[in-house]
Amino acid sequence: MKLVLSAVAIASLCAAPVWAQSDKSKNTETHDTRPEPPMLGKHLAKGQSKPDTGAGARPVNLVYHNGPVVTAKSTAHPIFWGKTWGTYSGDKMSGIDLFYAGANATTYLGTNTEYTQSSGAKVSLAFGGVTHVVDTTAAPTGAPQTSAILNEVCKIAGSATVAGDYYPVYVDTPRGNTGYCAWHSWGSCNGKSIQFAFFFNLDGDSGCDPQDNETAHSQGLSAIANVSGHELSERQTDPLGNAWYDKQGAENSDKCGWTFGGNAIKFANNTIWKIQGNWSNSAYNLGQGYVDHTFNAGQTIKGCIDGTNNP
Repeated sequence: MKLVLSAVAIASLCAAPVWAQSDKSKNTETHDTRPEPPMLGKHLAKGQSKPDTGAGARPVNLVYHNGPVVTAKSTAHPIFWGKTWGTYSGDKMSGIDLFYAGANATTYLGTNTEYTQSSGAKVSLAFGGVTHVVDTTAAPTGAPQTSAILNEVCKIAGSATVAGDYYPVYVDTPRGNTGYCAWHSWGSCNGKSIQFAFFFNLDGDSGCDPQDNETAHSQGLSAIANVSGHELSERQTDPLGNAWYDKQGAENSDKCGWTFGGNAIKFANNTIWKIQGNWSNSAYNLGQGYVDHTFNAGQTIKGCIDGTNNP
């Protein structure tokens, strides 16, 4: 669910969107442009190995690569894309609205604020969300091109595109055999730079299921809410793919993918969510946070935090 980027202009039917993405999955500091998002997510589910477990006895911290982080308040504009959303009556749409609306100034978003940009400005705690928009045209099946998702964002946002805001797109199609649950990227519509993200319908998908028995949410909402937190944190700390990630390309949420601190997280609007934690260089250096990594010798490594009082 990381992205990374080198600007590439593309022809489009909508408001000349410009998109970029790159792959940081290799053990290198260079950026290799790929036509599709890196296939992460499922690879981090069910206790599978984390991105940096091959780095030796100890995981590596995130390193700053001189790019910007999100330092000002921004707003999420959720888009639900697909034919079946027109008759949908479950809790996913209203739940995602509540998720983004309640994220402002939470201790969960506070897990990102140790990360700064070159000016010293920290990742912002200020965040908001507006009511979702539904597009009942057919969403893509399988793994979509990044450009297809940006085109959708530009079509829906149109002239009302807000520079610097975040546009997460939720399709009604399942993941199938695709090897990731979600991803984030960046681009522009109408000359305005934005960030956006893509999420499959994860109903009944064991590979992307947080196994939430702590809230009253449906399984489908719990699944997309967990990866929504993952992508939002990475968007805050690495919005253009050139800010904070480790030497193997893992962003802060990747390094704690599919591990949980043990407590559901309360948001500002009193909603409760089961969300994985994020990597903290500070917590790791102090031996704090909760355990994410277990190595062959039985050594366990702390460093993940989720805004609750982790052991």
